[in-house]
Amino acid sequence: MNRRKELQEQAKEVKTEAGVYQIRNERNGKVYIDSTLNLKTVNGQRFMLQMGSHLNRRLQAEWNEYGESAFVIEVLEVLKKDDNPFADPKDALAKCLNSWLEKLEPYGERGYHGDPKPSAE
Repeated sequence: MNRRKELQEQAKEVKTEAGVYQIRNERNGKVYIDSTLNLKTVNGQRFMLQMGSHLNRRLQAEWNEYGESAFVIEVLEVLKKDDNPFADPKDALAKCLNSWLEKLEPYGERGYHGDPKPSAE
C-alpha cells in the first residue's frame, strides 16, 4: 500500500505542459491541429488513429490509406506557465490554438479541418 501512495505522490509532482500540436501527412502536406492541457497525452492521438477510432474522419481515412509512416506528430507550441492565480489556462490554450489555425489555415486541401468559423466582426 505504501508503494501506491508513493506512486500517487510522484504523479502529483510530474509537471504537465499544455500546448498545441499538429499531425502532419508528409505525403500531401495536410495537417490536423489541436491543443491539450497535457502534451504527454498526444500519444493517445496516435493510438486512436491506430485503432481506427479518431474523431476526425478525414484524418482517419488518410491514415488508413497512407499508413502510419506517412504521418508525423509535432508540438507546435508549449504554453508558458502563468503565475497569475486568476489566469485561465484553458482560455490561453484556446487563444494559442486559434492563432495556429489562423497561421496555418488547415482547411480544404491544406488540412483536415472543416471550414473556418466566420469571425464575429
